[in-house]
Amino acid sequence: MKIALIATEKLPVPAIRGGAIQIYLEAVSQLLAKHHHVTVISINDPDLKQSETTQGVHYERLNKDNYVADIKQFIHSNHFDVIHVCNRPLWIEELKAASPNSKFILSVHNEMFAQGKMTDEEGNQCLSHLSKVVTVSDYIGKTITSRFPTAKGKVQTVYSGVDLSTYHPRWTNEGRKLREAIRSQLNLTDEKIVLFVGRLSKVKGPHILLHSLPEIIEKHPDAHMVFIGSKWFGENDVNNYVKHLYTLGAMYPENITFIKFVEPKDIPKLYSMADVFVCCSQWQEPLARVHYEAMAAGLPLITSDRGGNPEVIDEGKNGYVVHQFDQPEAYAQMIQSLFSSDSLREKLGKNGRLKVEGEFGWNRVASNLKTVYENAVKR
Repeated sequence: MKIALIATEKLPVPAIRGGAIQIYLEAVSQLLAKHHHVTVISINDPDLKQSETTQGVHYERLNKDNYVADIKQFIHSNHFDVIHVCNRPLWIEELKAASPNSKFILSVHNEMFAQGKMTDEEGNQCLSHLSKVVTVSDYIGKTITSRFPTAKGKVQTVYSGVDLSTYHPRWTNEGRKLREAIRSQLNLTDEKIVLFVGRLSKVKGPHILLHSLPEIIEKHPDAHMVFIGSKWFGENDVNNYVKHLYTLGAMYPENITFIKFVEPKDIPKLYSMADVFVCCSQWQEPLARVHYEAMAAGLPLITSDRGGNPEVIDEGKNGYVVHQFDQPEAYAQMIQSLFSSDSLREKLGKNGRLKVEGEFGWNRVASNLKTVYENAVKR
């Protein structure tokens, strides 16, 4: 099969600027290319060639300002059996017209079929052109089928994944070495570390986690929070919200560390330093990929009861769900409980690693997509 994977207009692929969709495309394209001809289309970037083939994948990078028009021209001139569009349902009608004989797959990574984002007519028109809609969580799938019940036969959850080989739990030799090295670099040798990885945005809730710190250090004065991220992918500019976080952090300089944007390739080793991972999203998160990363690193998970996040939690086995997701004390109590028991943290971490090995490796994701594509072509 000749397959085209189309990224959004936000960030390039490979994911040199970060981005969950870009990481997803980079990983699955290389695995799919072992069996099929794969082209990845994304926006151009000054640090990437406009056109190249690497690791079996052909990349075409187009002008952001004329992106959809350029995609249409490219897919019209180059026949593809399957065209997989990421997260842009409103592009489907135009792209289908440009390549009418291709089978179209849409992957939905956010609430793209919500009221206000498209009309009923646009949604039905889009769905009529699609062979399949794959979603990153059951939650996202329900946001589509609840509004468009006729889509139920086309919607399928295909969870995202993680490169298991790049994450090293603390009980492995490599994990121990990384843990000691990173902690030494940050001068956090003996602290109990809570890790947050993500955009420093109000919807991601880092302020909630910061506000939980005073209660935590009452029982665990050696607690330390590490926040990895910036206001936007690949950028370290500081806006008013980030300034607010830094101001809060300055009140507890011995207990808080901020690390700005880190390239995706360098993220895995940083997980090795932590004892507990927290996702405190306040919006209806589709299903944050940091959950897969934390499990791969063997960390116990604490996540908010928002959107698809709870779908990867086996309560009390690999982590816990915070139902009072906007209450700092709820996070504090769970973190205190985990900090009080080395054996509990180890049990949850090992269960999480087993879960991600069985369900969320990139090989599993690519295999699921390959089946979707093959079934589409057969019809």
